[in-house]
Amino acid sequence: MRQSLFLITALCIMLGCQQRTLSPEDAVTQYYNGFASGDYNEVKSVIDDSITLVAGDYVMPFSKESYYEQFKWDSIFQPKYELVSIEKQNDDIIATTTLSTIKHKFLKNDPMSCSYKISFKEGAISRIQELNCPDADWKTWAQRRDSLLSWINQNHPELDGFINDLTMRGAQNYLKAIDLYTTRKNTLQNKPL
Repeated sequence: MRQSLFLITALCIMLGCQQRTLSPEDAVTQYYNGFASGDYNEVKSVIDDSITLVAGDYVMPFSKESYYEQFKWDSIFQPKYELVSIEKQNDDIIATTTLSTIKHKFLKNDPMSCSYKISFKEGAISRIQELNCPDADWKTWAQRRDSLLSWINQNHPELDGFINDLTMRGAQNYLKAIDLYTTRKNTLQNKPL
């Protein structure tokens, strides 16, 4: 009788301690929900100890800790994520999202829809590769970015480098640069002749 009670108790403890494994679709949904709600713990719980982001020629590896910096950078632009579709493709997920941010508005690409190939390692997101952004106007994006950079370099050199600074401070400087640039432009347009 004692052995039976011990076995039942041990079995209950073992079953209670097992973690629920999310499906890849659920992990991707939770990942984007975490970004949408500003909850890094939700994001952190579904990514691998190392995660790599790939956009064109840019390959950016992160640890969970360094990815938090990317998360904070992203949050400064007040993103609004919408997960449009999820499709399983072999062991990967193809996710299509729509993203609206202050930065995208300034760059005249808001909202922006993109598809991503999301790969997994032992059930956790390990790689996110941008596949395409069909409605992106990269020419306008580049013109707006270059115009901003040129004006900031001439008028506010203390902000120089914000475009490559992927920290929270870099994002804050990016927003400050956008604000200074648009305020100046609006002031010039409203000046009486």
